[in-house]
Amino acid sequence: MARVCAICGKGPRFGHQISHAHNVSQRVWQPNLQSVRIEVKGGRRRRRVCTRCIRSGAVAKAVS
Repeated sequence: MARVCAICGKGPRFGHQISHAHNVSQRVWQPNLQSVRIEVKGGRRRRRVCTRCIRSGAVAKAVS
């Protein structure tokens, strides 16, 4: 399963980790994904959604 938000498509970002001695190595920033039950086409589905989409109200949480 990919680490991608089901709503906005946010995924991993790549860059460099630079130490104080300027040693450079690869690193990855992962999005903060949460597994949430949301309303999708009249049904309830469990999707992985980033916290920014949850806070902004872009996701309609399913009522149990």
